[in-house]
Amino acid sequence: MAGQGMMRGPVHSISMVLPAYNEEANIAQAVERADAALAATGLDCELIVVNDGSRDRTGEILRELAPRFPRLRIVEHFPNRGYGGALRAGFAAATREWIFQSDSDNQFDYMELQRLIELAPGYDFVVGYRQPRRDPLLRRINGWGWNLLIRLLFGYVVRDIDCAFRLFRRQALEHVPLTSNGAMISTELLAGAKARGYRIVEVRVTHLPRRGGHPTGANPRVILRAFRDLVRYRLELSRQLRAEHAAAAVQR
Repeated sequence: MAGQGMMRGPVHSISMVLPAYNEEANIAQAVERADAALAATGLDCELIVVNDGSRDRTGEILRELAPRFPRLRIVEHFPNRGYGGALRAGFAAATREWIFQSDSDNQFDYMELQRLIELAPGYDFVVGYRQPRRDPLLRRINGWGWNLLIRLLFGYVVRDIDCAFRLFRRQALEHVPLTSNGAMISTELLAGAKARGYRIVEVRVTHLPRRGGHPTGANPRVILRAFRDLVRYRLELSRQLRAEHAAAAVQR
């Protein structure tokens, strides 16, 4: 499997990827906090913020911040491509050995990145889980149902598959295809990685209430599209694995 042949070791460099859609109330603080967390690591780091077709002042604020933060790189989409599309663009722009992915809504303590770095040697993915989760009841119920469905279709992957606080080796993206423009992106990444033998470790992370802006993940259309895409992906992953095993057998 792909993950079994990967060279593992400590973290030397990090690309931090933050997607942002209509986050004018949060983005300045998110950039300041993210830059401080990266500086605290003492590693070679870059901060990639993807302005995903925001219709508010998110892009303007980012451009104003850029001269103050040399680590900051801005990727902009017009029109909006969705959460998965924003992450895929951020991952494609990343140049460092490891990718740290989070959100720009200030619901995570970026300083806890250090805990993920300490766990990284010997693993390919270090994945956070929110406990307790500081979201409205409906979002927590949706999250519980989604994680249950993931386990029914793929077996145990991680306990909180959509927790946007994860560190992983960029090289893994060469073997784990990502195509979703929506909420399915996390399942593609983690279920695809587990199926290919990558080593995953989990760690509890702090989750904070949203203080500004409006979440989009609980939108019924987003949820219905994610469930539809989930069933399709289960079939697609099986097809991918069969093709990869066949190719590996030919090479042997």
